[in-house]
Amino acid sequence: SLEELYQMVENLSSMGQAEKVYNQLKGLIEKHVEETVGQFLGESMDKLIFMKKMNEAWSNHCQQIIMCRSIFLYLDRTYVLQHPGVLSIWDLGLDTFRKYVLTHAVVQVRTVDGILMIIEQERHGDMIDRSLLRSLLRMMSDLQIYADAFEKKFLVATEKLYSSEGEQLVKQLDTPAYLQHVDTRLREERERLHYYLDTSTKWQLFHIVEKQLIAEHLATILSKGLDILMEENRIEDLKLMYNLLGRVKNGQAELCNRMADYVKKRGKVIVINPEKDKTMVQELLEFKDKLDIILEECFKNNEKFVTALKDSFEAFINQRQNKPAEMIAKFVDSKLRAGNKESSEEEMERLLDKIMVLFRFIHGKDVFEAFYKKDLAKRLLVGKSASVDSEKSMLSKLKAECGAGFTSKLEGMFKDMELSRDINSAFKQHVSHLTDNDGSILAGDKIDLTVNVLSMAFWPTYPV
Repeated sequence: SLEELYQMVENLSSMGQAEKVYNQLKGLIEKHVEETVGQFLGESMDKLIFMKKMNEAWSNHCQQIIMCRSIFLYLDRTYVLQHPGVLSIWDLGLDTFRKYVLTHAVVQVRTVDGILMIIEQERHGDMIDRSLLRSLLRMMSDLQIYADAFEKKFLVATEKLYSSEGEQLVKQLDTPAYLQHVDTRLREERERLHYYLDTSTKWQLFHIVEKQLIAEHLATILSKGLDILMEENRIEDLKLMYNLLGRVKNGQAELCNRMADYVKKRGKVIVINPEKDKTMVQELLEFKDKLDIILEECFKNNEKFVTALKDSFEAFINQRQNKPAEMIAKFVDSKLRAGNKESSEEEMERLLDKIMVLFRFIHGKDVFEAFYKKDLAKRLLVGKSASVDSEKSMLSKLKAECGAGFTSKLEGMFKDMELSRDINSAFKQHVSHLTDNDGSILAGDKIDLTVNVLSMAFWPTYPV
């Protein structure tokens, strides 16, 4: 029995025979393992059969060494511990298998080539035995030859495959389809790491995939697809592009630059064309809303993207001097004029906030002030203002943005109107108290008169 065998080893060791027993065991293991090499040297063996035989031989060897260790455990606890240069029974088993089987030139090449073949088959969509791969690669890790014998060749094969695939598919597929393919490939490689590759391969593997499928084709991906995705508001595709390009050096920086180019190009079309003047501000507001959503949902409000968007708006909106400022002032007038019942006070407030965003971009703020002042004068003098609250809200926003000096005349216009209302009210009250001797109101005093007293410094000096 095993117990009797263990006892015999203990007795021999106690009699000073430990070294002899250890060396005889070592010789037996070496002889047994050496005999197993022959089955792997046949010329005509199928690669898959070879792999299964290798896995079987490794599995049997491990079981046999575990059995040996349990029988010769006394040696491990005494002789091996007393002699630092002597391998434990388990390490002796691993070392012997590595020396006689896996470092045999032909056997090692066939094993590694077989593993690479199976991985290639999986990458091309075939179903494979992942447990077989996991067992063989774990064997290589246990024998400490994973990095030198397998990993180098595996990474070279990976680079070759994805280099060729990237070159081909970036031309064949449209950008969304290509990005989906890259995302799928990255997910597949993540699964390989989870199921059978050693974790030490992770960084180099992903670096190769990202380099060959993304970094090498960065310019093509952006020039071929970004404008279309932005124009068609493809939120999910833009989100995926941002995430994938973030995996490579300068990927998101290039995306940011290309986004800025698109905004300038698309915005210029809205601003430059005189035929679009009537719809310019509405289109700019819609364009800004669309970009804000993309910025939040796809680009995670990345600070560099936010800054690039502001700079791009400022660049294109000022390419046509003064006209955008004039059209923004007229747009505000159309919204604040009486008869515009299309929005509630809350909606009006939100709209004014959005208009102020555009206002910040324009350089010709004095032009805006001139047109706004003229339109405000007209609204006040003919009583066509839709809401005093909205008027004052817009005024406070301009004051907060440009300072009290910018709005002092506009505020003066409101004060004049309030003063004139008080004067007119007092005059009408006075007229209503004028009576003849008999107490009747004098016919000649029935004057329906409304007067506005205006300070020349506040109001436009030209006809409104």
